[in-house]
Parts: sequence; C-alpha cells; structure tokens
Amino acid sequence: MSNHKRDKAFQINKTYAEINARIRAGEAVVVTADEMVDIVKQEGAVAAAKRVDVVTTGTFSIMCSSGMFFNFGQSNPTIKGQKVWLNKVAAYAGIAAVDAYIGATELAETDPLNQVYPGEFRYGGGHVIEDLVAGKKVLLEVKAYPTDCYANTKWKKEVTLADLPHALLCNPRNGYQNYNCAVNFTDRIVYTYMGALKPHCRNANYCSAGQLSPLLNDPLYRTIGIGTRIFLGGGVGYVTFHGTQHNPTALRGDNGVPIRPAGTMMVQGDLKQMSADWLRGVSVQGYGSSLAVGLGVPIPILNEEMAQFTGISDEEIFTHIVDYGHDYTNGIARSYGEVSYAQLRSGEIEVEGKKVPTAPLSSLSKAREIAQILKEWIQQGKFHLGEPVDYFPTTDFSFDKPEPQE
Repeated sequence: MSNHKRDKAFQINKTYAEINARIRAGEAVVVTADEMVDIVKQEGAVAAAKRVDVVTTGTFSIMCSSGMFFNFGQSNPTIKGQKVWLNKVAAYAGIAAVDAYIGATELAETDPLNQVYPGEFRYGGGHVIEDLVAGKKVLLEVKAYPTDCYANTKWKKEVTLADLPHALLCNPRNGYQNYNCAVNFTDRIVYTYMGALKPHCRNANYCSAGQLSPLLNDPLYRTIGIGTRIFLGGGVGYVTFHGTQHNPTALRGDNGVPIRPAGTMMVQGDLKQMSADWLRGVSVQGYGSSLAVGLGVPIPILNEEMAQFTGISDEEIFTHIVDYGHDYTNGIARSYGEVSYAQLRSGEIEVEGKKVPTAPLSSLSKAREIAQILKEWIQQGKFHLGEPVDYFPTTDFSFDKPEPQE
C-alpha cells in the first residue's frame, strides 16, 4: 500500500457540476483506469486528484442476470398475451396485454432441457437479444385467452427490433465486484457457468476485468449509485438500483477492495441504441445460454480518496480460489488461497503446491476498448456524468489504522 498512502494534510474536493462544466468546455482531463494506475504510482493520489477529473472503466463478460423488457404492439383483433415466445424462447408475459420480459438464460423450448449434451450449442434469450440488436428477424408467437376487450387467442409474425414499439435492456445484476477463481478437485470434468473445469485441478478460470472493472474502481460505492450514467451495450444506459445479491459486507483487503464477490449493479438502457458488438449471445458448454455485456462506468475524481481507489492495480486486487466440483455446489465457502489478478493474468497460479494454468472468461481487450470509447465520448462532450440521486448500501471502512507503538 506504499503507493497509496494517504496525505492527511491535503484533500481535493470537486463537484459533479464542476466536472460537467469542464466537460462541456472541453477542458476535462479524462484517463482510463489503466492510465490512472500509472499516474497514481508516479505522482501519488493527491497530485492525481488535482489533475484528473474522470477515470473511465470497462468490462465485457458473461452476465447471466440480464434480459429485455419489450412491447410487441397489438394485433387486429386485439390480444392479451398469456404466453409469449421469441424464436421459441419463452418470455414472461404476466405484465400487461402486450408487454413481456425475456431472460438471457432462458433456453429455447426446442432445446433438450432434461439432458446435458456438453458439446451442443444452446440457443436462448441472450441469442434472441443479440439477433434483435443485429437487425435480424425473430419469430414472435403469442397465445392468449379471449376477453371482451381482447378477443384474439393466437398471433404469429416475424419482427425486427425496429418493429417493436419499445425494447429496454434491463439487467438485474451486472458488473460483479470481484468474483471467484474457479477450480475443480473432483476426478471428473465439471461444466459450470465458469466454464469447463478439468479434474484434479488441471485448470483455473476467472472472470473480472481487474483494475479496469467498474466497481473495483469504486469499492465503497462513493460515486456509483442510482442515476449514474454509463456505457451499456454500446449505447448510453443508467444504474437504476444496487443489483441482486449485492453484498457490501464481503471480506475486504487493507485497500478497501473486496476479495470475495461483493457489490452488483442493476442497469438498463434503450436497446435500440445498442450494438451487437457489445451484446453477444453465449452458449456455455454443459450449462446453457447467457449474454455477454459490454459495460463501462465513469468515475469522477471528487477527491484524493477516489484517486487512490482508481489507482489500485491488478497486483493489489485479490480473489479467492474456490472448488466448483464439490464445495460450491454444496454451499461450502472454503478457500484454497488468495491470488492477485496480476498472477491470474500471468497465465499460471499455484494451488495446493501445484502449478495450474489460468484462463479468463472476461475480455481484457474489450474492457480496454470500452474504457477508451467512454473516454473519447467524454472528451468530445458527448457524454456527461450523471450524479446519483441515492447510493448503494455500503460498509464502514477506514484507511486510518492505529499507528504501531514503539
């Protein structure tokens, strides 16, 4: 922590209004989280806070808790949808006459749901969302019971995203703040949402953008909250609440960064603004379907504490090694050690005295691209910061430790 020691004699304070005024004037200093690591290392947090206005972050990874609210318009005669499908993937229709929600992990009903075929492509809600954003036609099917105001009982037609009156990407849990490193100590291969894990701990998979990851750059949720404006799926979106499974009390290191899965964000945005470059349907071997989401959050450097947080590097961000072959499925929280993201990115870690190759499930190159795009949007005055109207549940944390006694 020597690179991030606080200077108690000096505190930089800025406001959202001041930073947004600098953005409008084309004067804001914007850097990516990668760049901020070097700035803080070389200049210290206080000098970095004086110079930098915004740090941009990014992540591109599988985010199962994702989906789309959509309105599919009315038929003639009118219909009150009771059951709805897009490309044979069921959507939840218990909302209103022609509103529904399709989840990324819902599998097509033509998929063999009752058996696992590890090598088989699994089409689901995530692929439907990608197909729509890519401009492809999908098959809409609606079944209903008749009422006096909604007489139609069946409706089928091909639709594109442009045909839908309303389409909202609404993801209950995205951008997990840290996540497990997954291994498998059993004597058989296991297929998980963390990928295929070989027996006897012969590989280790992890899933985070590390020093680029949004919530790892704001570990105590000082700036990310309800109303934060973000890069979402290639368009502009918003943080609308803390996400499901948000856990601010997760174990944290001396730098405030959690070393267990902790905070999450609920996010949403207009799907019609988005791009298939940043929303990709995923088929996870032996597990099912999901959606890879591109997400980027700007972090305003309101003071030197935020400069310090955004300057934390992969060498200082740790996660736990968890056995997904036995412990995870049985609800056991046993850890087989801590590893830094620098170690994970090296391609090899040591587990129980054994060298184990590592592989990421998130794309570092895509995360860097998102942070750069968001940086350019802000520099060009196309994107301003959204000040939260409320903040996530957090935890007490202080850098001020008791001084050792002589």
